[in-house]
Amino acid sequence: MELPLILLVLGMVVIGAIAQRVAGLGFAMLISPFLVIALGAHQGVFLVNICGVVSSALIMPRVWKDIDWSMFRWLCSFSVFGSVAGALLAGGLPQAPLSIVVGAVVLAALLLSLILVRANVVVEGQIPKGTAGFLSGLTNSLAGVGGPAVSAYAVLARWPQRSFAATLQPFFVVTGLVTIMMKFIVTPDQLPPLPAWAWIAVAVFIWAGVLIGEQVQRVVTDRHARFFVLCFAFFGAITALVSGLRGL
Repeated sequence: MELPLILLVLGMVVIGAIAQRVAGLGFAMLISPFLVIALGAHQGVFLVNICGVVSSALIMPRVWKDIDWSMFRWLCSFSVFGSVAGALLAGGLPQAPLSIVVGAVVLAALLLSLILVRANVVVEGQIPKGTAGFLSGLTNSLAGVGGPAVSAYAVLARWPQRSFAATLQPFFVVTGLVTIMMKFIVTPDQLPPLPAWAWIAVAVFIWAGVLIGEQVQRVVTDRHARFFVLCFAFFGAITALVSGLRGL
């Protein structure tokens, strides 16, 4: 992989890590479409899965006291099945259709988030939790984007933001690890061909993004952070969708 492309990847993971630390999610939704365009659908999503695990693992100790472990167990128990199904589906899709899937999933998630902000519906019970977990695992494997399904559930269940953002970190770690394991089994040749130093740099840049995000969190409101993530992700999703359609 050429140096300019590696630098682009590093820049994207910093931005994603900042968003993840500020808003609790947004890493994948923000960078997945751009990495799909830069690396191709399979390698781009694979890299997003790996970076997402690293980012959440770094954030998790910092929000440990706010994690809702009961909610975590419910979501994870179903997300595993979604991750396996998504990895199997993604392995059978060519580059262009998978790029379309990535763009479409992110766009649908963004539109859903805008709609749910105005919703007065409240959901309860275990079925919505399980459904959210399964869909999160499925979309994480397919498109590298696992946050929207649980975000929708959080809005409808009136899950407090602090607990929600904290609980997502171990959830993303587990879901991401299952997804990565499945992809090593199903499509091991799709691991991005980064040199060893670049993988180390990815981890360092994610850590830097987390630290920067902690500083940004003190001066930027949640509303402004979400607005930035939405705008950036909309642009990336549309670009990935168009790129996939042109590749058909």
